[in-house]
Amino acid sequence: MRARRTRDNERVTSAPPLELPGWRHTYSGKVRDLYVPADTAEGAPPAHLLVVASDRVSAFDHVLSPGIPDKGVLLTTLSLWWFDQLAGGDGGRSIPNHLVPDHALAGDDAVTLIPDAVQGRAMLVRSLDMQPIECVVRGYLTGSGWAEYRAEGTVCGIPLPEGLHDGDRLPEPLYTPAFKAPMGEHDENITFERSVEIVGAETAAALRDLSLAIYRRASATAEAHGLILADTKFEFGFDADGVLTLADEVLTSDSSRYWDADAWRTGTTPAERMASFDKQIVRNWLAENWDKQGEPPALPDEIVERTRDRYAELLRLLTA
Repeated sequence: MRARRTRDNERVTSAPPLELPGWRHTYSGKVRDLYVPADTAEGAPPAHLLVVASDRVSAFDHVLSPGIPDKGVLLTTLSLWWFDQLAGGDGGRSIPNHLVPDHALAGDDAVTLIPDAVQGRAMLVRSLDMQPIECVVRGYLTGSGWAEYRAEGTVCGIPLPEGLHDGDRLPEPLYTPAFKAPMGEHDENITFERSVEIVGAETAAALRDLSLAIYRRASATAEAHGLILADTKFEFGFDADGVLTLADEVLTSDSSRYWDADAWRTGTTPAERMASFDKQIVRNWLAENWDKQGEPPALPDEIVERTRDRYAELLRLLTA
């Protein structure tokens, strides 16, 4: 991850970032704030970065109000758990990630390198050469993919068999990359061939293959915990040795759709089938109460509480 780039494309100015001793704020996205060591020279690559997850929640390219209590801690805890699983914690192939140790020895004592004000919701990471491709993997037909399928019989231009329904499992997981647009613009769904033009054939193939491999592995882990990983998105960068490295958040409620597996098997309607553990509650409420014109309305307390409970329940189910 580079100091000037995160997954979020729009700078957030609604609330000033925290002042953290020893760190200099460089960027705020819709959800995360990015810091570099305070002694980093302007324009110089930082030795490492501090990625802080806030309680902000976004939907339809807007930051909403109020935030979701404990969301930053829940997202960070889940990311760290998944990074551990993918690093070999579940006995599988080790996937390199951008984390660095967040403690150091001071004599015989271990001292945290993360400021007290953001403990539990911050990660200390390496600086990477981030690739401008958002690596989306879809295992089930839903969301914008379902809307396109109804209209065109395709998902991101990829033809699918006839007769599929909202929430159906796809014959094979689909890799549907997006181009990470410049700050302030929207990401753009692209073909694999277009990703080759942007990053080169070797890198494009590596991004696709690694994304599909991680999705299949994470999907199996989720199913073992009674969950379905419907879709997700990853970000990668190259480290100083040229190793493709998993970065940013991973497999969280913000970057993924998780469904209750029993509800999916037994539900008779899309709503019953797709009992979700993500911010779909927020999306559904906005779709019913906002015409997407102007600023979105404030979220009711009930929606905030239900969303927080679903985030916490996902963490409990996966890590129990």
